[in-house]
Amino acid sequence: MKRLSIKLPNELHVKLKATAESRCMTKSELVRRALQAYLASYEGDGLTCAELAGDLIGSVDGPSDLATNPEHFHHYGH
Repeated sequence: MKRLSIKLPNELHVKLKATAESRCMTKSELVRRALQAYLASYEGDGLTCAELAGDLIGSVDGPSDLATNPEHFHHYGH
């Protein structure tokens, strides 16, 4: 396991210490779990945009070929 040193503001350190003690774990374990949860949510767990917005796809009325049919672009770029 690799070691990482970080600097924390006093208020954050107090919260970290209290939370770790209340959960009967070390500060290191709490930080590891929090970092894992943050990175998992940040990465979207590997889901594509289509998967994340799946319930929205097809929920709006309009032409189905909006992005590919040049007819829909005749007002743009002139």
